[in-house]
Amino acid sequence: MADPVVRDAGPDDVTAVCAFGEQHIRPHYTPLIGAAAADAQVRDWWNERAIGAAVAAGLVVVAEADGQVVGVGQLGRDHVVYKLYVSPEQRGRGLGVRLLDALIGRLPAAVERLSIEHFAANERAGAFYEREGYRVERVDPGPPENPGLGVVWRARSLVRG
Repeated sequence: MADPVVRDAGPDDVTAVCAFGEQHIRPHYTPLIGAAAADAQVRDWWNERAIGAAVAAGLVVVAEADGQVVGVGQLGRDHVVYKLYVSPEQRGRGLGVRLLDALIGRLPAAVERLSIEHFAANERAGAFYEREGYRVERVDPGPPENPGLGVVWRARSLVRG
């Protein structure tokens, strides 16, 4: 597989980004938060309406290799990273950092910090963000029946020059 190219997502990428979510989100999250919650993630956040609106707003970056989307990053309008996913075969190669850097590059120069959020059950994401300097600011607890649905909020100062 060719080295992935990280770039801004365009309207022609919406279908491929949705397909990436369909392919990777359920298998990733089902063991962590359960099948129903994993299905809800795909249904609510990886559909053409949600992805299309984020792409139109310039909030999505993709990593592409050999014509396939192999990674996705998405900012919110509130300067929070809401999506950062790398396909399993591409993990451990620095692609997550490249996607984060591309998202940071989309921020206005006056933005001095970037926040991220992830499910408490997603310890792999937590370890990655910790390595990248994102420190826990708060944890919103999940429901008693599924504490893994708690949301960990992290942030880091941005030094750009």
